[in-house]
Amino acid sequence: MTTRPILLLDIVGLTAPILKNMPRLSALASKGAQASLGTVLPAVTCSVQSTILTGTMPSEHGIVGNGWYFKGLGDIYLWRQHNKLVHGEKVWETARRSQPDYTAANLGWWYAMGATTDVTVTPRPIYHADGRKSADDYVRPPALHDDLEKRFGVFPLFQYWGPTATIKSSQWLIDSTRYILEGGGTGGKVPELTMTYLPHLDYDLQRFDPEGPEAAAAAAELDAALAPLLDQAEAQGVTVVALAEYGLAAADKPIDINRALRRAGLLEVYVQQGLEQLDPWTSRAFAVADHQIAHVYVDNPEDIPAVRAILEGLDGVDEVLDRSQQAKYGLDHERSGELVAVAKPGAWFTYYFWLDDDKAPEYARGVDIHRKPGYDPAELFFNPSDPLVKVKAAANLAKKAVGLRYAMNAISLDPSIVKGTHGRLPSGPADTPIILSSDPTFLAGEGDTVPATSIKNLILRAQGFEPAG
Repeated sequence: MTTRPILLLDIVGLTAPILKNMPRLSALASKGAQASLGTVLPAVTCSVQSTILTGTMPSEHGIVGNGWYFKGLGDIYLWRQHNKLVHGEKVWETARRSQPDYTAANLGWWYAMGATTDVTVTPRPIYHADGRKSADDYVRPPALHDDLEKRFGVFPLFQYWGPTATIKSSQWLIDSTRYILEGGGTGGKVPELTMTYLPHLDYDLQRFDPEGPEAAAAAAELDAALAPLLDQAEAQGVTVVALAEYGLAAADKPIDINRALRRAGLLEVYVQQGLEQLDPWTSRAFAVADHQIAHVYVDNPEDIPAVRAILEGLDGVDEVLDRSQQAKYGLDHERSGELVAVAKPGAWFTYYFWLDDDKAPEYARGVDIHRKPGYDPAELFFNPSDPLVKVKAAANLAKKAVGLRYAMNAISLDPSIVKGTHGRLPSGPADTPIILSSDPTFLAGEGDTVPATSIKNLILRAQGFEPAG
């Protein structure tokens, strides 16, 4: 069986207005096919990617956000990586039932650790025994790790997220993808499916107005970086499918959901060295904030009506969903909060739980995505109220270079600096993600909007396999 290879690009934040600033990608779409993508709630990376690859909703695959409260452990974890967290058969696993030698490569898509892909390339820092963190990546097969580093350098972790995030991380992933399409890491074979995650647009569309000049410039920059990869795919006869998990919309209203629960006597903290920490073990209710969605965990069912009333009274909250209401969105899973709050357009949820900034935990002023009990877009900014912040950051990097430990106090506690957000279902074309393909027949029969749950079967159909399920 001869299977035409597919390159599946996850271009974060790609919408029809953004595409207008990307001439090379626009040319591909004009010769091929384009449609809106019907994303899922929550419209966040881990949930949508898992829906795309399994063809199921969060209520089935279990990825209810970029993180959640792990009740059996009593801890909140965001950005886990073990693929076993995603329930259900992934697209390449379905293809292998018909074609056992079907190969798949994952460059940057989430839940990469332990996945059954033949090639895996994903960011993975080194956490040293003395507390330092160094840039690195997790690569399979193991020999490919050093091969990629010799060609393209160490993965630019500190340009992948945080205030120094730039095109460099997406460029590294593009360069590595081109090498994989040449047969690198697979013994010379082009994978039947190559998946690449490109986060570049996510940065400036959250830092600035998603419809502003910075967004247009970021789109043009990414398009230029993509051009050689798209040219290579065309020359090799590889079908390109590009899509976005979500579009971004302007943000101007942060909602301090955990502070409201604390003031109501429902959220508890404990104190270490004078700083407060969220106490999920004794709290009657707390929220895991995830952009425009917040999973609210309520320990005692009798408290649910009171918690709902508090949430519905917050300025900027659009809906509060109990389990039965979550089912309408395919979000009713045991990992979900007893209540899920959805923000209005332009609003988003902070994770802040302290009432006095002097008592904020140490991690609050740093880039620390694994310890914060919620998503923090302020990590994309150097603190604008500190004129010496970049000097201090440079000094800390100098300490790091000589092996000294340091605390990074570079991030603002003022959420008003954030200008773009996502997570709720789209409100209009400006924040509606799109899907496009170099193959004019790829979206045949799908209409103007393609559900995210359909992408898996569209890939299988394009490669001549029977649809799943």
